[in-house]
Amino acid sequence: MAMVAGETSGDLLAGLMMQGIRAQWPDANLYGIGGPRMAAQGFHALWPSDKLAVRGYVEVLRHYREIIGIRNQLKSQLLAQPPQVFVGVDAPDFNLDLERELKQAGIPTVHFVCPSIWAWRPERIDAIRQSVDHVLCIFPFEAELLHKHGIAATYVGHPLAQAIPMHVDMLKARHELNLDPDRPVVALLPGSRESEITYLAERFFQAVILLGQQQPHLQFVLPAMPSMKSRIERMRDKVGAVQVQVLTGQSHAALAACDVTLIASGTATLEAALFKKPMVIAYNMNWLSWQMMKRKKLQPWVGLPNILAQEFCVPELLQDQATPENLAKAVLDWLRSPDKSKALVGRFETMHQSLLRDTPTLAAHAIQTLVNA
Repeated sequence: MAMVAGETSGDLLAGLMMQGIRAQWPDANLYGIGGPRMAAQGFHALWPSDKLAVRGYVEVLRHYREIIGIRNQLKSQLLAQPPQVFVGVDAPDFNLDLERELKQAGIPTVHFVCPSIWAWRPERIDAIRQSVDHVLCIFPFEAELLHKHGIAATYVGHPLAQAIPMHVDMLKARHELNLDPDRPVVALLPGSRESEITYLAERFFQAVILLGQQQPHLQFVLPAMPSMKSRIERMRDKVGAVQVQVLTGQSHAALAACDVTLIASGTATLEAALFKKPMVIAYNMNWLSWQMMKRKKLQPWVGLPNILAQEFCVPELLQDQATPENLAKAVLDWLRSPDKSKALVGRFETMHQSLLRDTPTLAAHAIQTLVNA
């Protein structure tokens, strides 16, 4: 079975799904593009998933030749030795084109994580129909939407809803991170991509300076990818936000330990919601990429918690709004509003329940049904 998972979130989702695949096919040869969580379950990565971790039109152009080269090499290998099934995990810009050519060659194709046609780029529905035999959906409303367009789909729940407990032990997490249990904690999650670190990390550190002036007793943690840690620490030291503890990984521990998180838009915002944490969602990117992307947006929200709630239950500060002053003020608003934070926890518990399914088993069953068809 061939698989492609792009970036950290794709590796996480694929790693969880592989539990069901391994239960169904213990000796399956799983190979393609993946990360460490997949490798831990015997996945053979021909290329690491972080090769695809690029967001934004301009940023993609800078890496275009390398990414296309990888896709062409992988396609040639798969056409020469066809797998029983191909599973593309997220990364639609990479996977849909690859899936189309594999499907045309008679290889069954599955796409795990429905592209966000309900949020932006609705024209992708035709690409999905041409490229994919079956879509595994992680949000309840997606399967029905795809069925209306004649695309086979199964709602399998969100793997993170299973991986993250309904209730977490904040004190235990603070102990693991050597944090004072009695002082508030702010978790900084500026993203895992190099471009996100470039456009967001310094703003987050500048916001920390402002927050420290308002509330000197605050504690700050920032979980970083190992490959990005030294760069992030240099940025922290340059700004002077010395109170920030930069962790190696441990994003879930940071979210469990915190009172509020300042976080980049993306899958991590859903993780924060499943940890029942108040958050301030931020994003900033290359100006031209932003101008192109915002024209294709179909909804007023970009953060997954807000999209699922269909309202602004947490603030979003995007592009020019993502100033250190605005970020710091929004974080302070949560810290100073315990009743508001408590009400949000209840909403996030309901959201968690709606996403909770036996994802590995449901995904494996859907793949098996396609293979046996």
